[in-house]
Amino acid sequence: MTRERPGGGQGSSGGEFLVPGGAGARPRTPGRGGALTDVAGLRVGHARVAGERALTGTTVVLAPDGGVTAAVDVRGGGPATRETDALDPRNLVGRVEAVVLTGGSAYGLDAASGVAAWLEEQGRGVRIPDRGHVVPVVPAAAVFDLGRGGDWSVRPGAATGRAAVEAAADSPLLAPVAEGSVGAGTGALVGQLKGGVGTASTVLPDSGATVAALVVANAAGSAVDPLTGVLYGRYFGGHAVPPAPAVHEAAQARLAALGEDMGPAPLNTTLVVVATDAALSRAQAQKAAGTAHDGIARAVRPAHLLNDGDTVFALATGDVPLGEGPLALNPVLAAAADTVTRAIVRAVLAAEGVSGPGGVFPSYLDLYGSDSARDVL
Repeated sequence: MTRERPGGGQGSSGGEFLVPGGAGARPRTPGRGGALTDVAGLRVGHARVAGERALTGTTVVLAPDGGVTAAVDVRGGGPATRETDALDPRNLVGRVEAVVLTGGSAYGLDAASGVAAWLEEQGRGVRIPDRGHVVPVVPAAAVFDLGRGGDWSVRPGAATGRAAVEAAADSPLLAPVAEGSVGAGTGALVGQLKGGVGTASTVLPDSGATVAALVVANAAGSAVDPLTGVLYGRYFGGHAVPPAPAVHEAAQARLAALGEDMGPAPLNTTLVVVATDAALSRAQAQKAAGTAHDGIARAVRPAHLLNDGDTVFALATGDVPLGEGPLALNPVLAAAADTVTRAIVRAVLAAEGVSGPGGVFPSYLDLYGSDSARDVL
């Protein structure tokens, strides 16, 4: 099921918000759909593993034919990744056709092989000179969600990856992106709360470039301030309205009761694809991936732990000139971090609670009510 985005219909993401910087800060505006697909040419597809005891899936970001500039930055201590070394600016591969975000921990990386097979059938990938063939390079990263549906052996595979990339290919340009408990976010948790997929976008006031993010929020840390019940990410942007004290007290009591049955600390990961239509070099894209991690750290505390695998991919389509001067990249860097924070807030608010054989994982809205979704960034 595709859940309507909190705070409006599909594609709603609120009004203007100020670029940090004090006096003279200029307002940014959200992209037209408030989603990663606001970066023209990018498509997103989700697929879920079927079964009563399955709570996992895969999300694919599909680039336009010919690929996009790509980079990656890994900050978590327990990543499960594939083909990330290929994105190092010192290495050969300059562009990629797709990025895979998946559940299933290291097992789930097999989903990327289904995406690679589909790309090969389309003739898309690194062309091998004089041989008439391609080798698709498909960077991938996985979240730990094993057993969340009650069956440890259930995880995405090549068929799940193919279903997700086909869903992306079949979607129109600028299509809305489903959020919440979908794709790689199907079994995601953020602390004790249900996590999921979230997305947001920003239009830069000077260049008109779009910066957008898609996240799979699945963190060992918490997204909620235990003193107030406010989502940490909502302190950014002036939307930090605390719930009523009685509501917060009841929520904390319920989480404390559930915590007795949750077992050892989770092995989690937050995954991000941050994208822009600005023209970036591979080194600039890698810098954007690194700065985007600040957005995770604002929205989840603590972040980048040894039992996280926090990974950010950065994509650039190159349609909009970056601008002149050595500091022209700065607005993209700042927007990347801010947009990731907003996307994590959206992921937590869009998530649907789960009660099943794998455990009881309430959503933020289950605990704090639908009024908590107002004025979403």
